[in-house]
This record gives sequence, structure tokens and C-alpha cells, in this order.
Amino acid sequence: MKVFPGDVIVVDFPGVSGTKRRPAVVLSSEVYHASRPDVIVGLLTSQTAAALAPTDYPLQDWKSAGLRIASAFRCFVATLPLMAQPIIVGKLSERDWESVRERVRRALALELSSGSGSEG
Repeated sequence: MKVFPGDVIVVDFPGVSGTKRRPAVVLSSEVYHASRPDVIVGLLTSQTAAALAPTDYPLQDWKSAGLRIASAFRCFVATLPLMAQPIIVGKLSERDWESVRERVRRALALELSSGSGSEG
């Protein structure tokens, strides 16, 4: 199954108390997918009131993303085999996808420093 960045999928997601079937957003790029047999995903949760950290983001367009209830992105990231048979339920809106990407940059220290344009 082919997935793309920003896709909302339902997958067996590893957690503290075991594996649970839950929604997630695809974070890995098409370049990554071209050479890897897995997918990098971030957690989506219906516990929106608890999503208060600077790396959390309450989705604004959760209905159009194929989610049944209001949800938030939490920067709990996992790499899963595509053999896990994810079910694609939708795609994040452009504004939600940009906000999720910003939270991932914050969480993983990927923010560009001002003035330099690039790191490295």
C-alpha cells in the first residue's frame, strides 16, 4: 500500500500499555518511502483537552481528514512496517499539515536558525 505525507491512517500503534489500533498521520516523505519498507507516523488522539504541550496540535479540520471525532496531533512518533496494513481514512488539510510539521520540527530540534537559511 502506498502512503503519502499528511495521510491519516489507522494502524496498530505501539504504546506504553501495548499495541492499540488507532489513527496516525504519515510523517515520512516519498523519498524515505522509495528506499524503505516502513513508514514514520505520529499519534492522533481524541484526548484534545490534554494536548497542551508546545509539540501538540489540536486539528482544525479533523472531519475533512476522515476522523470521526475531534482529534489532536501529539508528537509521539513511531516507525512501523508497511506490512502492518494501514487503512487510509483521509488526509490532513494544508493548514493542519503545516502545523503538524512545525510541531515535529520543534520536537526534533529541526528548526532553522534565523539568518542562515540552512543548517549543516
